[in-house]
Amino acid sequence: MDPTEPRLSTSALLTIDMQNDFVLPGAPGCVAGTSEVVSQVSELVGVWRRAALPVIHVVRLYLPDGSNADLCRRARLAAGASIVRPATSGAELVTPLKIDPAQTLDPELLLSGKAQRLAEDEFVVYKPRWGAFFRTVLEDLLATLAVDTLVVCGCNFPNCPRATLYQASERDFRLIAVTDALSRLGPRDHADLTGIGIRLRSVSELEREMAPPSI
Repeated sequence: MDPTEPRLSTSALLTIDMQNDFVLPGAPGCVAGTSEVVSQVSELVGVWRRAALPVIHVVRLYLPDGSNADLCRRARLAAGASIVRPATSGAELVTPLKIDPAQTLDPELLLSGKAQRLAEDEFVVYKPRWGAFFRTVLEDLLATLAVDTLVVCGCNFPNCPRATLYQASERDFRLIAVTDALSRLGPRDHADLTGIGIRLRSVSELEREMAPPSI
């Protein structure tokens, strides 16, 4: 069997940076094209929830002084920009991804390096840099959940999703990038991903693959 072939029965869905400040038009960190993939990401979250498979929301939290942000972001944050600042509405997951609209992130827990459990099979993990595996509990959490396949969707492919996919490939995960649920993913990126064994799927293709067999 091809060692890169995804196994959806032992998969987890990763949503990347689907937070108000990155998604909502007019928000201080809004990434072009991200509001347009919210419905697709929400659809995938629903598919994984119904299958009782893990959903992990990977998020950013920028301290007011910018000290925990990437170097290229620190000056703007230190100058007063409030982007995904802990305990603000801008840092929260966009409402369509929430189990309960009233549910909020626990910034103290997340910044301490622990995963926040939202439901039996749903978690939030904070990442301090582009890739979701860098100085995070993600790899240990996935091992606990017996996950060997990751399905990646969310915000701003050139930065955090791409870094996450490459880090996951280095850790021998089987990988799927969801082409219509990743903002700023372009056709020329497809060959780069398939060249290292990452499979490309659309939301509708995954829905068909995840559908229970007809009786």
